Amino acid sequence: MRNRIHGKQLNRTSAHRRAMLRNLAAGLFEHGQIETTRPKAKAVQPFIEKLITTAKRGTFHARRQVESSLTDRKIHSWVADPNVRDSAKENPFFDLPNEEDIKFNRYGDVKKAPRLVQHVMTKIAPRFADRDGGYTRIVSTGRHRLGDGADLVVLQLVGEESGPEIGGGTSGRRRQADRRTAFAKGLGGAAAAVEEAPAEEPPAEEAAEAPAEPVSEVDSDTGAEEDKKD
Repeated sequence: MRNRIHGKQLNRTSAHRRAMLRNLAAGLFEHGQIETTRPKAKAVQPFIEKLITTAKRGTFHARRQVESSLTDRKIHSWVADPNVRDSAKENPFFDLPNEEDIKFNRYGDVKKAPRLVQHVMTKIAPRFADRDGGYTRIVSTGRHRLGDGADLVVLQLVGEESGPEIGGGTSGRRRQADRRTAFAKGLGGAAAAVEEAPAEEPPAEEAAEAPAEPVSEVDSDTGAEEDKKD
């Protein structure tokens, strides 16, 4: 029985599981969102929430606590990597550093770059100063991992998302609903055009040749109506 056992084992040892959670948290703090499986996202979510709550205090002791739970490392080195395309270097979650602030040695190793713990304390924690928890959310993508078919989700920080579905393709039901909406708009536009069209007036020649209707007059003596004809 799982008495007094918190969390999921994820088929890993305690050391392996702790390292995996730290790496997932580091990737989320650096990029703003990561793609992983649903069990991993649910396992790392409370770990990330506690780190952000601790970092919001902004004290030296809080920084020491974050360093003890999160492995510090250099981040954003991919900004200055020439092999990474420019479109992949755009990040809507943070203001990325300039390429001049990131330096490499002659062997290609990162020599100078922002630190992860400093990024958490100065960039991530101030974003949630007015928010009491709920710093992350899990978004279903509708895709599955090759091999075991595990559900793939997107774990992201709350606040800069652009829509309810990030990274997932449009479903067939949504495409069908969009086609029906477009078809209904087309029918509505045709009906409105017919209603707004002015009534056609008869030609002037036909109006002149039409016989005049008889005019009825009332006899003043008898009060009877008499038709007056030409």
